[in-house]
Amino acid sequence: MILGSSAVEWTGVYPVVCDSRAQWENLVAATAWAAGDGTATAPSLRLYADGPELSIIMPCLNEADTLALCLSKAHDALRDGGIEGEIIVADNGSTDGSQAIARKFGVRVVDVRTKGYGSALMGGIAAARGRYVIMGDADDSYNFREVPKFIHKLRQGYDLVQGCRLPRGGGTVMPGAMPLLHRWWGNPMFSMLVRWWFHAPVSDVYCGMRGFCRDWHARLNQRCTGMEFATEMIIKSARHGARMAEVPITLHPDGRKAHPPHLRTFRDGWRTLRFFLMYCPRWLFLEPGKLLVLLGVVGFALGLRATKIGPITFGVNTLVFASLAILCGSQAILFALGTKAFGIREGLMPPDERMDRFFRRFTLERGAILATSSLLGGLALLAIAINAWREAHFGHMDLESTMHWIIPGATLTAWGVQTLLSSFFISILGMPRK
Repeated sequence: MILGSSAVEWTGVYPVVCDSRAQWENLVAATAWAAGDGTATAPSLRLYADGPELSIIMPCLNEADTLALCLSKAHDALRDGGIEGEIIVADNGSTDGSQAIARKFGVRVVDVRTKGYGSALMGGIAAARGRYVIMGDADDSYNFREVPKFIHKLRQGYDLVQGCRLPRGGGTVMPGAMPLLHRWWGNPMFSMLVRWWFHAPVSDVYCGMRGFCRDWHARLNQRCTGMEFATEMIIKSARHGARMAEVPITLHPDGRKAHPPHLRTFRDGWRTLRFFLMYCPRWLFLEPGKLLVLLGVVGFALGLRATKIGPITFGVNTLVFASLAILCGSQAILFALGTKAFGIREGLMPPDERMDRFFRRFTLERGAILATSSLLGGLALLAIAINAWREAHFGHMDLESTMHWIIPGATLTAWGVQTLLSSFFISILGMPRK
């Protein structure tokens, strides 16, 4: 195999363009998924210097009710718009004859055996020949005749063009096309979060119809094989400084009759929130954690001295609340660091110089020393309280004075244990590896 400007051919069934080593490796991975055993079995490949302008990709899982309509509209868009393009059906194991319908329309069918919305799209994108890619579901909820809107923006130099079905972005939702909970709560809420947390200029984060430059997508190195694939694309694009635009489209009712939609409201909503949390550890965990620790330290300073401010006395109860704030806050900080380290190492987030500095300065050994010092200090305070109990012949003791030793001792001991364990865990995440 030779990668270059000249055409190189492997005999096979369908042509594929690879104009970079990364695209070739993505394609080999896609054929390995299709084989199901981790090896690429006889992929039918042809390498070209140039390909069509556009590849339309439809992920498919038992879409026989609507696939023909979607393909017909996609053909209309290419013909009426004068767009040189191809249509790819990325089939994810359909058993209702969807593949035969696609072949009757003369489009390419890429069989992707690894289950998942993201897996199907990865397989289709890896096989795409076009400079631009537009993806959309094959349930007839999206009108592929709107493809020229996306091409127009992509030709202007945008890396990612997101469709918007919601009125906030000029879109239209036809009656019965979107459940009320999705329309008025779920989708607006998650779209607001992605704008706040990741500064992505989108009003409809869940819209499955979008266009992007194929070369840009190769740089994202997407990893999610499930429904998180769509939100991962937006978040990564925003984090990597992509030029993003949004075009209004119309959402139509799902045309399938044989089975209900694949989307599950609460399950998929939770998966989206979980994914967001992993990608935004700073403002969700790190900063609130720092605030809690600060409040806890102030509370300890007031409680240990039984400080009085006007009619308010800060005593033992203040120490209990301060201890809770310190432990919860420090755990949130450690969780933020672990999440960030995991995201960077797994390619889910771009590299961060601040994390590199952190790992250079706060090594496992330094973390272990700090944690051990806290642990020993806490145990020493607890030992003082136990000795006082011994001197009282293990009888009744003054609660107010005893808690001034026990609460700080328990706090330091617990903080030392959690810091020691987290230091080992974060150091494992930060280990260099292939």
